[in-house]
Amino acid sequence: MLFRFLAGFTVCVHLAFILFAIAGGLMVLRWRKVAWIHLPAVVWAAAIEFGGWLCPLTYLENWLWVQGGLASYGSGFVERYLLPILYPEQLNRSIQYAIGGLVLVLNLLIYFCIISRRRKLNP
Repeated sequence: MLFRFLAGFTVCVHLAFILFAIAGGLMVLRWRKVAWIHLPAVVWAAAIEFGGWLCPLTYLENWLWVQGGLASYGSGFVERYLLPILYPEQLNRSIQYAIGGLVLVLNLLIYFCIISRRRKLNP
């Protein structure tokens, strides 16, 4: 039971990381020091997608599920609703490139706005 809980928790952390990598720049608008955490997260997320690699959290999730007695993902909330977001069935290299590009372009736009805004305030 503990391993299943930890596996579900790891999935939630994984999803939170992905959301942070995609849109964490919005937090930087409010709290500039978050950029020190966010920028490496963006680089890591983009590298995973462009490289076609698996995130280490995926390996941890799978190990925890197996330790919890499940050879594959179960059918609870995490497995039913969150896992398809993390691991869509139709995921292929083209989609991974698109996701990596989306992460980079979206964050470049956000940081461009941050820098432009800062320059307007401090000419």
